[in-house]
Amino acid sequence: MANSPTLELAQRMADLSRSVAAPRDIDHVLDGVTSAAVDLLAAADTAGVLLVAKGGKFESLAGTSELIYELDRLQQKHGTGPCIDAAVNELVVRTDDFKTEKRWAPYSQAVWKMGVRSSLSFKLYTGDRTAGALNVFSKEAGGFDADSEVIGSVLAAHAAAAILASREAEQLKSALLSRDLIGQAKGILMERYQVDAVGAFEMLRKLSQQMNVALTDVAQRVVDTR
Repeated sequence: MANSPTLELAQRMADLSRSVAAPRDIDHVLDGVTSAAVDLLAAADTAGVLLVAKGGKFESLAGTSELIYELDRLQQKHGTGPCIDAAVNELVVRTDDFKTEKRWAPYSQAVWKMGVRSSLSFKLYTGDRTAGALNVFSKEAGGFDADSEVIGSVLAAHAAAAILASREAEQLKSALLSRDLIGQAKGILMERYQVDAVGAFEMLRKLSQQMNVALTDVAQRVVDTR
């Protein structure tokens, strides 16, 4: 007997949960999320993740087709659209028909002329430097409904978890590298000036203040000139 749509959805969500929990590459997880969006939302033709940095820099990730990248480029060109609204302001943004959509008129008309008629966008997170959204587009008018929003919201939660976990891992890696670099610099100063660890760190701190540069930069200069 074939799986029911509800059972299929539950199984897919379980697979995604395991992907996020496992120490896997973020690109792999996001590819899984966008692929699932196209598979589970019957009207979906393409999906992707858009990150918007302060200053207007766009980054398109995990697109299921070239179309999603074209749509993101159009959004960047016009500076407005459902993906930006979801990333920066709204939790969920639904467009039933770009042909009559007035919220982002220039973008909507350009998208409609490309044959894209409806969309769903979900906020992933909004940070100090970057905001993100999961976006799904359809060539059908009215392609998405309330059930689509529920499924998309679950998928967006998985994508957000993957991105935040990746950022935390990057920060931890950076912190460990900084600690190791400062440790090397301290060792060099301890040997060179016959001081203990506290004295070596104090030398680094004073140099950082005098030169008005980060402590890790001072440490890097010490290591480079050993």
